[in-house]
Amino acid sequence: MDSNSSRGKRTSLQPMRAAGRQRVEELLEAASDLMAERGYEATTMAKIAARAGAKIGSLYRFFPNKEAVADALVQRHIAVLEDEYAALAKRAATLSPDALADVFIELLVTLHPRVKSLSALMEARTDRMEIRDRAREHAIAGIAAALRVCAPGLDEALARDIAAVVLNTMKVLRSMLAQDAPTTSGSPDELRRMHCLYLTNRLAPFRPASDSTTDAAP
Repeated sequence: MDSNSSRGKRTSLQPMRAAGRQRVEELLEAASDLMAERGYEATTMAKIAARAGAKIGSLYRFFPNKEAVADALVQRHIAVLEDEYAALAKRAATLSPDALADVFIELLVTLHPRVKSLSALMEARTDRMEIRDRAREHAIAGIAAALRVCAPGLDEALARDIAAVVLNTMKVLRSMLAQDAPTTSGSPDELRRMHCLYLTNRLAPFRPASDSTTDAAP
């Protein structure tokens, strides 16, 4: 059987000892680095073990296949994002649309080191599509919640549509900053401006007429 197959039935092992938990963290960190660098498909169990400086048997002891590794990474990323999205939703009530746009960019910069493989997982082509779909859904839902706090009149369906656009804009900006996408020295700033103008245009009609929020993020 393919070592990366999702057909295995064994679930991931949850270590009880501190040494085992540390080893799992090292393996997941290595997997996250590889997926961020090379993508989901190009990452193999053998490469994960090698990056972590571990024997392949040690990796298989905790994870039966690559999909189990991906699932653990998604769970870890979601745990990080939940707290950040909750805090963002609270801030959104005090922000203007263009200030909120800047906060989304700040979130991209500050969170990327902690969820570096999230983009790769959201783009993964795998038999277990729920891994990819769960990562995408959580990101869109968190952004949409903040949008609806900033613009209370925005209905859920439109908020999700706008959130998907924001998510893709953030993805392109990250690629530009990493020089993984066609770019010039000034194009990231131009994309930021486009991002701010888009959110201002789409959210303004759904904000209270007496709105008095500032244009500066706190």
